[in-house]
Amino acid sequence: MLVLPAAAGASVDPGSALHAYMRGRLADGDGAPGLALNSYREALAGDPASLEVARRSYFQAVISGDMALALRSATVLESDGLLPRDGTLLQIAGALNRKDWPGARLLVDRMVAEGNFAFLAPITRSWISVGEGRYAPPVIDPADRFASLARRYLDEHLAFQALRNGDLPSAQSAINRALALRTGEMDALRLIFAGQLAARGAKAEALALLPEKEANFAQARADVASGKALSLHGKALTAGQGFARLLTRLASDISSDGSTGTLGIRLARIAAFVDPDGPAAHIVAADLLSRAGHAAYAIEEARMVPAPGWYGALAQAELVEALAAAGKRAEAIGLARALAAVPDAEPERHVRLGQLLAQEKDFEGAASAFRTAQAGYPADAVPWALLLFEGSALEQGAHWNEARAVLERAARLAPNEPTVLNYLGYAQIERRQNMDAAVELLKKASALKPQDSSITDSLGWAQFVTGDIDAAVPMLERAAAGAPADATINEHLGDALWAAGRRYEARYAWRAAAVFAEGETAQRLAAKTREGMKPEYAAR
Repeated sequence: MLVLPAAAGASVDPGSALHAYMRGRLADGDGAPGLALNSYREALAGDPASLEVARRSYFQAVISGDMALALRSATVLESDGLLPRDGTLLQIAGALNRKDWPGARLLVDRMVAEGNFAFLAPITRSWISVGEGRYAPPVIDPADRFASLARRYLDEHLAFQALRNGDLPSAQSAINRALALRTGEMDALRLIFAGQLAARGAKAEALALLPEKEANFAQARADVASGKALSLHGKALTAGQGFARLLTRLASDISSDGSTGTLGIRLARIAAFVDPDGPAAHIVAADLLSRAGHAAYAIEEARMVPAPGWYGALAQAELVEALAAAGKRAEAIGLARALAAVPDAEPERHVRLGQLLAQEKDFEGAASAFRTAQAGYPADAVPWALLLFEGSALEQGAHWNEARAVLERAARLAPNEPTVLNYLGYAQIERRQNMDAAVELLKKASALKPQDSSITDSLGWAQFVTGDIDAAVPMLERAAAGAPADATINEHLGDALWAAGRRYEARYAWRAAAVFAEGETAQRLAAKTREGMKPEYAAR
């Protein structure tokens, strides 16, 4: 078993399992996942019974995409009852890869007994039956406590299985139900269904799933219309591919709010283990890896999907995000420009480019991209978010008069959208323009979204600069309580407290702001804390 040296000065054999483990820990901390993975692999080989090495090896292996190491680590952890909750899914994937149908069924039974992911059991058992050659459709017991959750995933798999069996009417009904229930990963699902339908002669039905004049579907529409290479996209799903689809969908669903991103990554990775050529798992994994700070792995995943293929546009969009997250901003912007320049480019392509340009402080370029994103909408139906993006870029680029016109248009189209009201109101307060109307906008925004600390701060600051100190202080105190790490809010509170004669508390608020402030703001806060409030030290 792995043990730590008895004393801090004890030497560690550079070739030992302990040395490899320590190197892996350091690489983890330094953000070097490749070195960490190699180190844990070496450590586990040198000390195969170590639970600590196995635990770290498991997570690193799944995140990085090393199925063999993940399975070895899972075996060690399972022997001591420490297998993570997704470990059984990994082992099911391994059994499906080996076509060990009895073993897969036993693992599904264990998954049900554990309770974790038990709602996946009916659909998983059905796919195992496909592998066994004695198909049985998924049956969900209405009395089961997980029945409603399982039904969310049912129609998609009924569709795939009906397509396998050549039952196009049943497949079409299930496809329609599945698409009606989806909110995310819609483009990939449309593509896979279209490929399956077209390969079975349902050309019109396939084309109906692929929107016209949208670049994401252009290659697929051309191939379906010409009958070209449909065998690449329409092969009947195997048991492993069906299980992979189930995990990919679950990974996307549970990560939609960002609260379980690490688990989502592991699920997407397990899906790719069992269906390495399936694009959907790689696309979802790339998205989740980028959001979780694993940009290097996200780039690798996005590049696993061929750019010229049906799914290439979806993967290239994730590659843009991964490159930006990795600090390769020029490359990200270049790719985003290329994606936005194709015929029938969707609005989100222009938005993605605009956001990258805004982050690089090319506000005119960003405003132009956001404006282009609006071109496909009627003038009275432009999404308010696109107008807000454009107005924000213009405002930050010192084109205030243009920005105000765009923001006022957004407010007319979305009179009850607090984000728009807040931006328009606060931008006018900053410029000391139209003050009474701006305060009313902020009051309305705050009433619509009272728990939003940023909006609460905007209203409190507006009350302060218009001289209503008594109203401003409690409003800003509430904002600071909701966002204690926000430098701007704490500085605003400090200025208001000083004006109210609460000098000690004002300095406390400024010190709190200084913890998170940088540059000119940090200098201003230091001066206020030291000398007290002066006109030249007022918050910007």
